[in-house]
Amino acid sequence: MKHLVLILILLVTQLSCAQTDEKLPYYEVPEYSDKFTAGTMTARMVDALGFRFYWASDSLTEKDLAYKANDDGRTSLETIQHIYDLSRVIVNSTLKQPNSKDKEDLGYSELRSKTLQNLEIAANILRESDDVSQFKIIFGEQEIPFWNQVNGPIADAIWHCGQLSIYLRTTGNPISSKVNFFSGKIKD
Repeated sequence: MKHLVLILILLVTQLSCAQTDEKLPYYEVPEYSDKFTAGTMTARMVDALGFRFYWASDSLTEKDLAYKANDDGRTSLETIQHIYDLSRVIVNSTLKQPNSKDKEDLGYSELRSKTLQNLEIAANILRESDDVSQFKIIFGEQEIPFWNQVNGPIADAIWHCGQLSIYLRTTGNPISSKVNFFSGKIKD
């Protein structure tokens, strides 16, 4: 009887965790826009990043979070922190806010959640924009053109999602085979 109760508790815990994750943005890529503009195209790039990050950072264990390829590299958790920092640059640009060097002491779940929320906010703003050139990257007095957003933080974060994916394979916890990156959907 104790085993049955323990199994039920574990199942309820797993179901509630799964439901929480599905409420986070980017479980799947949102539907694409009816029109092609600089804003909708850039929003789609951010959506794709969000989807890749969602799955590259899903259900990580302590072993996964501590993994690093070599002594000079970042751990998976440090890589997630870096992607979070990049997401702050992306969202601050769309909010027309300057970036700060303030570091937040966040754990894995908070980093993951805030990263996904930042990306969703940025994508939604971009999707509605007719002029993405207004979204400069601001560091102090320096304003950097939006072009740098594409080859800088967006591309860099996608790159690091690939690293996380490789790290997960190495630790024996690969991304679910049900994830279809081409369609941005989850296979049944």
